[in-house]
Amino acid sequence: MMSHAIAPFRPAPWLRGAHAQTLAPFLFARRPPLPWRHERLELPDGDFVDLAHLDAELGQAIPAPRVCLFHGLEGNMRSHYIGGLAAALRARGMAVTLMHMRGCSGEPNRLPRAYHSGDTADMAHLFTTLARREPGSALSAVGFSLSGNALLKYLGERGPESGLARAVAVSVPFDLACAAQRIDQGFSRIYQSYLVRRMKASTHARLTRLGHLPIDHDRLARAVSFLEFDDAVTAPLHGFAGVDDYYTRSSSRPWLPRIETPTLILHARDDPFVGPAAVPTMEEAGPGVRLEISHHGGHVGFIAMDHGLRPYRWLNRRIPGWLETEP
Repeated sequence: MMSHAIAPFRPAPWLRGAHAQTLAPFLFARRPPLPWRHERLELPDGDFVDLAHLDAELGQAIPAPRVCLFHGLEGNMRSHYIGGLAAALRARGMAVTLMHMRGCSGEPNRLPRAYHSGDTADMAHLFTTLARREPGSALSAVGFSLSGNALLKYLGERGPESGLARAVAVSVPFDLACAAQRIDQGFSRIYQSYLVRRMKASTHARLTRLGHLPIDHDRLARAVSFLEFDDAVTAPLHGFAGVDDYYTRSSSRPWLPRIETPTLILHARDDPFVGPAAVPTMEEAGPGVRLEISHHGGHVGFIAMDHGLRPYRWLNRRIPGWLETEP
């Protein structure tokens, strides 16, 4: 097992609080213009996901190593943590592919189902597709929040057969029931309210397109928490017996001991979405896992300060550095 360590992240002094770390990058993100190429990838069940590709800078080795990025809940290619990281990876000679979860690219997906925290089939199809297209290219992946949970579950399910050279998971909920309880407390309810409204809007868009969804529409209308939404919508649409079944079967924490792919997990103890009870210990990590837990950082925040007293995204340095390291 690789060593457990307190991550060498130090927050900018004026952004030490969990909510400051979480909100500052969301509110003040710079989104660099990048030459994305867009593609619609058809899925085996008749649905689709939209991809955004970023080629490595000219002059780099061909084929360049490729990194797959997976956004968090209701995210997309404009999410505050995507553009800067994609630019940093490209500057180091890597190609990038961002996969939008079903319905997150601006167009509702075709089927009643959408995506969820334990859904690994679509990312597996993407990995297989890219490996077939670029057989000589090393393939890695980075997942944020919800997608980080799915990525860790995928790695645990596949063990030594993941097909990935390296992986990174950031601000993962780990234990979905515990995370749902945490985000329903205190100021964290503001994040929950914002995300539940977006999830309900996505559900209504799919309902408008399809005309009917096999859910209780009254319960959907009343849902104000993750738990209520997941019990009314996510569980029935994806074949779970209820929210408890969904949370139990989709949480990544039980899969961590089976991960063999070199995997970096970055998490903050003050994450307002998760709570310390959900965070795994070193003893739970598989032989490929490096678990770095910082005291501060919020949820997908990790804003540090350089020697010139300027804030910067620490993730955009730590993640490329890990992906460049030889196993």
